[in-house]
Amino acid sequence: MEQAVRAAEQALIEFEIAVDTFRIEVENFSRLHEQRLGPVYARLEELDARILEARAARSGDPEDRRLADDARSRLQPIPGVEELLGGWMDGGGLFPEAAAMLTDQPVRPPERVRPSEEARKLYRDLARKAHPDLAQEEAERHRREEFITRVNAAYARGSEAELRELTAEWAAGPKLKERVPSAGEELYARLEWLAQRKELLTLVAKELEEGAIGSMLRLAPHDPDRLLEEIAEQLRAEVAEREAELAALEAPES
Repeated sequence: MEQAVRAAEQALIEFEIAVDTFRIEVENFSRLHEQRLGPVYARLEELDARILEARAARSGDPEDRRLADDARSRLQPIPGVEELLGGWMDGGGLFPEAAAMLTDQPVRPPERVRPSEEARKLYRDLARKAHPDLAQEEAERHRREEFITRVNAAYARGSEAELRELTAEWAAGPKLKERVPSAGEELYARLEWLAQRKELLTLVAKELEEGAIGSMLRLAPHDPDRLLEEIAEQLRAEVAEREAELAALEAPES
């Protein structure tokens, strides 16, 4: 029974490491997605509002005006738009980087936040060694939880140097106490907790995988930058279409 519990614990730890690894990569990809495509999405939303306003001005239809007002109300007023777009636009219009991105001009690429293979290896090794579920006492669990929080932050930054420092720190720290054999009823309770924990992690993993960012990341797990560029090309084509439609609506009627 004790061997079964230990096997279940190790399997759960491996599963949790996999889920945490994917979660961090989803969070990083989400930031990269917003950094690269945020200004294009903002431009599309502004064009959609202006198209509806132009249609309402032409038709004079109250329903067209209502749709236009709704679209405009969903956009941040100009004085506060910089905060909403994270520095892509101010009251005077798009900043140079955003304008360059929308016109296919060279632009400083965003920081790559996807961890390297070496960082992934260091992270997984640390997560296996320092996982809180290996603790037998509350104080030890607390120490491990704090340490893993630092490990997760270093991995999210993709910092191999920090992960190596944390590896050395863990090796020099207190050693894990030898596991004391548990009574049968405690082993059964432990197995039940492990099953519940795995069920919860399964739901978390499913939510990550089925989310918009997770779904995109799974399309190109080894080259997310290429995927972002493909999406950017599609969005730029949509911007061009909207601009043409708006120009036609705003042209003087003959």
